Amino acid sequence: MNDVLIRTAGITKEFASVRVLDNISIDIRQGEILGLIGENGAGKSTFIKILSGIYTPTRGSIEFAGEKVEIRDAKDAKRIGVSLIPQEFNLVDTLNVYENIFLGDEKCLASGLLDRKGMIRRTNELMTELGAQVDPESSIRKLSVAQKQMVEIAKAIKSESRLLIMDEPTTVLTSHEIEILFRIMKGLREKGVTIVYISHKLKEIKAICDRVMVLRDGIFICLEEAAALEIDDMARRMVGRELSQIFPAKVRPRDDVAMRVEGLSVPGLLYDITFEIRAGEILGFSGLIGAGRTEIAETIMCLRKKSSGKVIVAGVEPSMRNPGDVVKAGIAYLSEDRQGSGILTAFEVYKNVTLVSIADYGRPLLRHNLETAKTAFYVEQFEIKAPSLDARLENLSGGNQQKVSLAKSLDTEPRVLIVDEPTRGVDVKAKSDIYAFIRGLADKGLAIMFISSELEEIIGMCDRVVVMKEGRIQGELHGSGVNEEEIMYYATGIKGGL
Repeated sequence: MNDVLIRTAGITKEFASVRVLDNISIDIRQGEILGLIGENGAGKSTFIKILSGIYTPTRGSIEFAGEKVEIRDAKDAKRIGVSLIPQEFNLVDTLNVYENIFLGDEKCLASGLLDRKGMIRRTNELMTELGAQVDPESSIRKLSVAQKQMVEIAKAIKSESRLLIMDEPTTVLTSHEIEILFRIMKGLREKGVTIVYISHKLKEIKAICDRVMVLRDGIFICLEEAAALEIDDMARRMVGRELSQIFPAKVRPRDDVAMRVEGLSVPGLLYDITFEIRAGEILGFSGLIGAGRTEIAETIMCLRKKSSGKVIVAGVEPSMRNPGDVVKAGIAYLSEDRQGSGILTAFEVYKNVTLVSIADYGRPLLRHNLETAKTAFYVEQFEIKAPSLDARLENLSGGNQQKVSLAKSLDTEPRVLIVDEPTRGVDVKAKSDIYAFIRGLADKGLAIMFISSELEEIIGMCDRVVVMKEGRIQGELHGSGVNEEEIMYYATGIKGGL
């Protein structure tokens, strides 16, 4: 189909006189999957928020199915058939799965009472279609990040939208879950549904999209057929120049052990976890979703209660009863759930950077100048795009929020840094920057526990790799053994079982 579903004319958006989107005029066809790519801060999220009614444009107009429309809020968007799967979850933790999926669109019986059985039945159908094992009556707060993503996807496809916007939907999904999602997307395309698909995973853009639109610094760069673009071409258009090798060179770690974990167990989650990380080493943790990688990090940080085991830092077993004790012992943590437990989006940039280390900036009076000076250092180091240090994080792109979260973790000057999905929602250039920065920290002697679902960065970044399966360490790889085939053999249980 080549009929135009959406036509934008001169769409421009400004925040406090800062122009973040500049004169975007494009046609989006009915029944196509349009890839939308660009660096963090390029304007992608702003553009889709305008299409979905979260923002209104400063200037410009939108036509939908040949008629000029004003999308003033999410209700307007829903009325004309626009649904958004957001990058950050928009779920109510105190409600269960089916209540979230039908929130604002509840099914009722003839009596006027809620049709709970009908909503549960439909939720089961949606989860079966997605190949997801999620109980419709489970509380949202009990779900993993990947399960929450599936709930967001189910919410969107339930509505039978004419335009479905997907903002980084695969960042926490396994390869099998991604295959299912792509199959559903192709089925929707066959039915005439238009999909705008945002991803920093350029291989996915190449694999699933019909056309690709590139934004850079809020400006339209190009809109081309995906078949005519190679992955390197996409990256060049995003950053405006050639990219150097994305992964930095590995160096030999030191001999001294920075952290040793012995016999760590959590009933039903972790079983006798033992490993050590040397100073200057990047130790990777790989495995399928639900293997227990994040649970190890959370247990070390005293976010989960262990039944047995100990954590030894620099040869000493410190008393660690809460996260504050862990930070004092020299361990820092970058959470995979950025907005859930990593940052406060209603706070300014500098307040987020010093969120954990605030006591270091003066007692009894806070030395604001030191806070801002340190924040300015991180902004420069990570190339964080923010209007000012006083900007609230909710106005920054997801990738720039991630950089602020990483700065917060480092501001405690730890011996050991645990990073869980450190490049989630981060563009190709920012990934390269973060990889180089993490390797630089290791070169200075920091021990890094590196958790990732992306095999490419596990292989490219890590000196050794611990592979998890169902809460147990299945194997440990090093040297030439750190490759995709070996990791998957252990992750799926074909090999290993220590």
